[in-house]
Amino acid sequence: MTASAYAVATSCAQGSSLRFVVDREAPVVVSDATDDRVVFEGVATAPSWELDVPAGWPSSLYRARFGPEVPWPRSLPGGAPCPDNEVYFVVREAVPAAPVLVSVPFTTWQAYNRAGEPGQSVYWTESPARAARVSFDRPGGGPPPERWEEGLMRWLRPAGYDVAYCSNLDLDDGRALVSRYRMLIVNGHDEYWSAGMRDTVEEFVRGGGGAAFFAGNTCWWQIRLEDGGRTMVCHRDPLADPVADRRLTTVEWSAAGRPENTLTGVSFRAGAGTWGPHMPRMLEESYTVRFAGHWVFEGTGLADGDAFGRGCLGYETDAAEFDEDAGVPRVTSRDGTPSSFVVLATADLRHWSAYGQGGRATMGVFTSGLGTVFTAATVNWGNTLHDPVVERITRNVIDRLSSRVPSWDAIGPAADLRALAVLGRTLYAVTVPGGLVRRELCGQNLPWLPVPGPAGTPPPRPAGRVRALAVPREAAGWVGVGLYGVTSDGRLLCLDEGLDESFDGTPRGGPGTTRANAGSGLANAETVRGTGPANAETGRADGGADGEAGRAGGGAVWREVGPAPREAVGLAVADCAFHVATSRGELWRLPFGGVVWERAGACPDVAGLSGMNGRLFAPDAKGRLLTRLPTPGDGWAECGVTVPGPAFTAHAGLLIAAGPGEPLRWHPL
Repeated sequence: MTASAYAVATSCAQGSSLRFVVDREAPVVVSDATDDRVVFEGVATAPSWELDVPAGWPSSLYRARFGPEVPWPRSLPGGAPCPDNEVYFVVREAVPAAPVLVSVPFTTWQAYNRAGEPGQSVYWTESPARAARVSFDRPGGGPPPERWEEGLMRWLRPAGYDVAYCSNLDLDDGRALVSRYRMLIVNGHDEYWSAGMRDTVEEFVRGGGGAAFFAGNTCWWQIRLEDGGRTMVCHRDPLADPVADRRLTTVEWSAAGRPENTLTGVSFRAGAGTWGPHMPRMLEESYTVRFAGHWVFEGTGLADGDAFGRGCLGYETDAAEFDEDAGVPRVTSRDGTPSSFVVLATADLRHWSAYGQGGRATMGVFTSGLGTVFTAATVNWGNTLHDPVVERITRNVIDRLSSRVPSWDAIGPAADLRALAVLGRTLYAVTVPGGLVRRELCGQNLPWLPVPGPAGTPPPRPAGRVRALAVPREAAGWVGVGLYGVTSDGRLLCLDEGLDESFDGTPRGGPGTTRANAGSGLANAETVRGTGPANAETGRADGGADGEAGRAGGGAVWREVGPAPREAVGLAVADCAFHVATSRGELWRLPFGGVVWERAGACPDVAGLSGMNGRLFAPDAKGRLLTRLPTPGDGWAECGVTVPGPAFTAHAGLLIAAGPGEPLRWHPL
């Protein structure tokens, strides 16, 4: 008979010791499980043996084998489980120095330990003989025979990455631990999470950390850790769980009122699985690219619609609910997926309903607070790193999330645009040919759609002369919130969208109530929502002069508000005033309710203008972003950001830019 053993903890720090419980004296060999390098050989005494871990051992996953090797070959589907004479443990960094922390899913390994044995495992899921409580103080509990985590762990260091390791149990009260790293990697099959583990990771991301889930079926079951973290509780049945705080009921996270979508962006609820003898079918499946211009696909050479990653999908996948908008996916967020989630690739696996669970797979990325989360949404991602596309995507994600360096990210395809502005959640643009278009402001590569004119007419053509757009932050001085434009021949316009609906579903009339006195030149009248101004030229969508006729049946019309400086190249609103930059290098200012435009200084060689948070921003001809306060006489200063295109606006902490032949991009300020 071979020895049986277990460790009293799933991790220890460099320079500390770890105690093992062994049922008989046996020779012991300790090796690094990520590269098979032997680091210790000796004899373990029974019933207890202490391993002194040198300070120089790299942070990694280690294997202690007591006695002779017991074969348990890697297989798909899995055959023999991890033998009882092998014990896996993590050595943590004593002083965190690596930028990346890799979590090892010991809770999932323990959940499957002795699967199918009555009272010994939480499996099988609906078996009345399953256990509700399992202990870490027993042999077994190592990796599954499919070795879902092995591929990525063996790849990381040879690929050049400086990484440290932790047990996922370290995350249960691990805020101090993870806060010392830039990025957390969750790998393979990490299905069982406590509330403390979730709290740690979600707070880490909100504070600016990056998290990459090269994993699937992630955070599906809620568990509780008891007896000092040595007992894992998972009833899988709300009626059987006696816990008083029902938020901690050990059921699916979505059933506990906290869907895992808020952590990972996706869920196994909409995902797929192929199990048992059908597991090899996963090797036939591939992802389809949905946003090839995103930084995640940089250097892959892929185009939208291309297939990639054959074999990476399975044996279980996660997915987000989404709708299609002109052939582009956009998450609904009804399932708890954050609205910032960007769908990068999808796979339709509904035919897996005959082999386990039919559903989909959704690769994507989203932001939460100051941090970013990527999800591959599949268990087998790390074992497909021999695929050059899978490897390049993995490198792109680790390089980006471990650096925390802001950059310009593509959020839409190339389009010839010359002006941008944001109203609500809608991004408006004037095209180089002169059309007025719009789309939702989000990270997804949504198409531009023309702003419809009144019934039976084309989109508003006065946009053909509009050189810049701006939106007031709030109504003031009888100037309402709306989309304003300035023309090169010296007119200030406002878009009245009539009965049309914005992208957030809110019916919108005109820009509000606008009044200016006669001396200001802003139309000697009042403009009330839904009516045309008196004594002012109006622009129908077809370029006609009859604003009221153009409003029949709703739709958008440009209405002239008053004069503006000629040769405008930029329009902004800041400190309750319109500001215009001209090609002559002049900056003009008109306070809301003011009398005349007044000189506010110079803006030499600028390509655009925008206002945000009480500041003016302007890219110059070389793309350098300048800023100043709107106070007359204040000077321009560089922001240290280069703007990749002449069409530019700033909104809600974001810089947004585009230009002829350039993709639509944004950048956090």
